[in-house]
Amino acid sequence: MPDARARRPDDLFGTDGVRGIAGVELTPELATSVARAFASLLPEDTASPTVLMARDTRPSGPELAEAMRDELSRHGITVLDCGVLPTGGLCLLVRERGADGGVIISASHNPPESNGIKLIGRGGHKLPLDLQHRVEDLIRAQSEASPAHVATPAPFDDYPEASEDYLSIILDGLPPRCLDGLRVVLDCAHGSASRTAPVAFERAGANVSAINCDGDGARINVNCGSTHPGALARAVVMQGADLGVAFDGDADRAVLVSGAGEIVDGDASKYILAMDLRRKGLLKPPLVIGTVMNNFGLERALADAGIGLERTPVGDRHVVERMRETGARLGGEQSGHVIFQETLIGDGTYTALRICEVVTRTRRTLAELAQPVGKIPQHLVNIRTEKRERWRECQEVLDEIARWEHRLEGHGRILVRSSGTEPLVRVMVEAEDDEIAREAVHAVAVAIRVACAGAEA
Repeated sequence: MPDARARRPDDLFGTDGVRGIAGVELTPELATSVARAFASLLPEDTASPTVLMARDTRPSGPELAEAMRDELSRHGITVLDCGVLPTGGLCLLVRERGADGGVIISASHNPPESNGIKLIGRGGHKLPLDLQHRVEDLIRAQSEASPAHVATPAPFDDYPEASEDYLSIILDGLPPRCLDGLRVVLDCAHGSASRTAPVAFERAGANVSAINCDGDGARINVNCGSTHPGALARAVVMQGADLGVAFDGDADRAVLVSGAGEIVDGDASKYILAMDLRRKGLLKPPLVIGTVMNNFGLERALADAGIGLERTPVGDRHVVERMRETGARLGGEQSGHVIFQETLIGDGTYTALRICEVVTRTRRTLAELAQPVGKIPQHLVNIRTEKRERWRECQEVLDEIARWEHRLEGHGRILVRSSGTEPLVRVMVEAEDDEIAREAVHAVAVAIRVACAGAEA
């Protein structure tokens, strides 16, 4: 089925902030405009707002961060620069310090040439959609006026203790030395986790080996990290480690690898954590929030344990909103972005620590804990196109989707959606019959390629 997420046709912000090729689509000038618009909204609730800022390791990050910082300061916003820090870390610090907002310069799992800007509100969460739309409108209006009450620029300063404060927050939620004896390989994707994840695991007692951990932003996410866990799987097997953890560029995702090199994605991670909460009597209500991308194998495994799975559109914003509404203790995405009710903030390092703590405490292997999640065949094709909404207007594409939905009824499902962060249309087909799943995803992808090619001609 087509994904029916409601988005304004002129949105600058996708599912995860403003994204684009650095220096081409995402320029210091655009960063300045975003900062100016954000600055005009912050004083509505407080006279002297403070904003925390962080970035990942991309080469374009410092210039974009400087543009954001200078413009926020010029408009009377006090800025504390955390430097390189995971997205979840920045959000947790905004929450813990009671800051008025946050800015993250990162394109998450996207390649090095891309970058992005995420705006964070009070409490460490993404801006509500109404405020995000107001920011977009102000950017398009190109308003140059500073808030009337601002007489002089506000100060900005470095926040050198940010990494330590972040580590204290995530480790305080775990028993001391809870990973003693565990042998772990970490793939930090040359990104934000490079400076903090190895330290966190070592302080928790693990024996740590780190790869792709030099913080070279020119190689961020390139054949490594959570989107390419093969290198980690090989390292885990070669080193005889108990398990491995792969992060993405801004470290809000964590994909794990068993000692045998098997991938344990966000579906299995949610299952492991949900079952542990249930054993402790803490999974009340007996519900996990996921997205339309979650494999049916997760739904079936949870159902066998008397736990429901409710799906939302793709994007952690939707997961968080539904967790608030239902009181669910756990939610997340297949990509490895897991969210706990305590903070409603996803952080890859904390997620991985929690799973590793279950492994160590139960003295069961990661593979054993994940085994009940028997995945059914799921195939995903990404179609690169600048006309990523064109398929919605093409009757041939809609007819092809409907034809396969009819054929798969009761035995599988199909999902077509435009990416909110990249120039892609994603086609996912899930079916008990692997051959039919492959045939369906190919047929629909071909129809979309033809439609989008015609639109770009």
